Amino acid sequence: MPNILKLDPKPTNRCFGCGAANPAGMKLTFDLDLDARRTRGSFTLGPNYAGGGGFAHGGIIAVILDEAMGKLSRIADEKAVTAEMDIEYRKPVPVDQPILVDGWQEEEKGRNRFRVAEIRDQQGNLLARGKGRFVLVDANHFAAANSPPV
Repeated sequence: MPNILKLDPKPTNRCFGCGAANPAGMKLTFDLDLDARRTRGSFTLGPNYAGGGGFAHGGIIAVILDEAMGKLSRIADEKAVTAEMDIEYRKPVPVDQPILVDGWQEEEKGRNRFRVAEIRDQQGNLLARGKGRFVLVDANHFAAANSPPV
């Protein structure tokens, strides 16, 4: 039986991509396959995330790819932030049909984690690919951002 960890949106997280506390957020849910060392998700975006031509907005595609790569930090119980991300937009991403997202890590050098994520349609056609460099940070990096203003 696969070792899958469900990454549901957390009620106190305000992240636009994966937080439940952001009313305008996407509230993306991923499965973290600990054996395969991959993140996976299946989403139907809906019309609120459309750009020109009725397909997914490029920025929304970037958010999905970034989230899929970022969640990989959970495998090693690390904290990392996106330092660089390149996106290859191959085909229009539909907002009215399910899309499949898959993310994995290809390499690690010091504090750098080099990751890839892809969006495919139900037929397996590659729609978009992101490649990112994530940098490990101390857990206190996030604590400052979540503390109330003085």
